[in-house]
Amino acid sequence: MKKLIEKLKGGASAVPEGSGADSDEDSRFFSTMFQERADDNLPQATWRERAARIGARAYDRERGAQTFAQLWGADRYVAALGPQDLQRMSQYLEFVEVGADQEIIGQDELGDYMLIVLEGTIAVDRIQPWGARARLAEARPGDMLGEMSLLDAGSRFSACTTLTPCVLAVVDAEGLDRMIMQEPRLGLALLASLARRLSLRLRHVSARLSALLSRG
Repeated sequence: MKKLIEKLKGGASAVPEGSGADSDEDSRFFSTMFQERADDNLPQATWRERAARIGARAYDRERGAQTFAQLWGADRYVAALGPQDLQRMSQYLEFVEVGADQEIIGQDELGDYMLIVLEGTIAVDRIQPWGARARLAEARPGDMLGEMSLLDAGSRFSACTTLTPCVLAVVDAEGLDRMIMQEPRLGLALLASLARRLSLRLRHVSARLSALLSRG
């Protein structure tokens, strides 16, 4: 974490030229973290593997960037960024189309990406040990999926399946690393947005848990 903070503060200058293998390792903070979990006895799915499995198709980059800027520009959890900032941030995203009834995130797997919903609706389910699905939420345009695993390289808590044809923006570990190194201000803004959303989610869970305990 200390290396990440130093990297955000100093941007690309935080890694001196010609510093060798250590510099290369430091410049791949999130992608390296995912690789270090390779020995865990859990299924793994990089975005490239998942995209091939579900037949994801490339979406028009200009249209995707415009939709992304509109959604995130109006999001109160995103640090104040101008249109040009959001346009530059979109260069680190991949825009894809996915058909209905496709599992874009698998429960209990290790994944190196998160998804931003630009169009369509996605079911977020927790699969029970006996096979039943408990619907936790339905994600719609502007929502993010899989951000926690992107940050900590941990396993996915739920399965996410498209209910309709969807357009998604993909942020993988490699892209996040590049953003932090090349555009530290944008990288910090993205991480701040993730932290705010995760904090809000934790507060909601805490409130629900407190309500359940008080009934007992």
